[in-house]
Amino acid sequence: MKSLRNRFVDAPDSVGARARQRRWNTFMSIFPDLTDMTVIDLGGTAEYWKRAPIRPKHVHIVNLDPVPDDLPDWARGDTADACELPESILSGSYDLVISNSVIEHVGGHVRRLQFADAVHRLADRHWIQCPYRYFPVEPHVLFPGFQFLPVAARARIVKKWPLVHTNPADRAGALRDAMGVELLSLTEMRYYFPDSKLHFDRMAGLVKSVIAVKNR
Repeated sequence: MKSLRNRFVDAPDSVGARARQRRWNTFMSIFPDLTDMTVIDLGGTAEYWKRAPIRPKHVHIVNLDPVPDDLPDWARGDTADACELPESILSGSYDLVISNSVIEHVGGHVRRLQFADAVHRLADRHWIQCPYRYFPVEPHVLFPGFQFLPVAARARIVKKWPLVHTNPADRAGALRDAMGVELLSLTEMRYYFPDSKLHFDRMAGLVKSVIAVKNR
C-alpha cells in the first residue's frame, strides 16, 4: 500500500507530481521574471528549490525545521514560526512571498490571520497555495471525506490507514496529526487574502487546491 501512495503522490510520474508540474506552469506564467527576484518561502525547503525547473535569484527559506548545513549560495535559511516572525525577517526586502501547503497547518483562525499578516508585510506580491477543503479526497491522508469526520474517527484512520505518509505510534500522536490539518474554503482564502486573485488547481474537473495570487 505504501507503493500505492508513492504512485499517487510521491513518484516523479505520480498524479501528485503532475499536479505540481501544472502549478509550476501556472506559477511561471504569472511570475516570468522569477529569476530576477528575491523570494521568501514560508515553510519551504532547499530540496524543493534544488529540484525546481526554475529558481529565484535568491530565496530565503523559513521553516520550523533546523537549517541544513549545505545550503547553496543562492539560498538563506532561518528556523522560525511563519506566524511569529522576528523583526529581522519582517524588515527584509523581498519581491515575492511563496508558501505551498502551509497555512492549513498553522493552527486556527488567529494563527492564520498572523500568517496572512506576515505575508502582506513581507512583499507586495505573493503566491499562497492551500489544498481545497471540499475536494473529495483529503490530500495528506488520501482518505475520502476525511476532513469532515469527527476527530476521534480521524485519529483512528491516521493511526491505521496504510496510505498515510507515516502512521503515528500511539493515540496521542494520531490525535495530534488529525487535528494538525485544517483545510480552507474559498471564503476563508478570500478573507485572509482580500486583494488577491484566486487560481484553482483542478483534478477531474474539481478544484483540488486554491492559490491566492497577488502580482501587483
